[in-house]
Amino acid sequence: MFPMFPFWGNSCCGSEPISHKANLERKLKFLTWIRDDLESRLAAVNASIDTIRQQIERSDTAA
Repeated sequence: MFPMFPFWGNSCCGSEPISHKANLERKLKFLTWIRDDLESRLAAVNASIDTIRQQIERSDTAA
């Protein structure tokens, strides 16, 4: 099975080996960044959905 993020274990990304703890901290930082980015995108999608629902409700009451 191929790793999801192959650069984590790839020796070409750095010539010196890093400790297991440092590797885990780097993974945690990266995954936290991904989560924060996805939360921002989800908030934008939810806001768009709410706006469209409000527009539909207004058009139903105006008609």
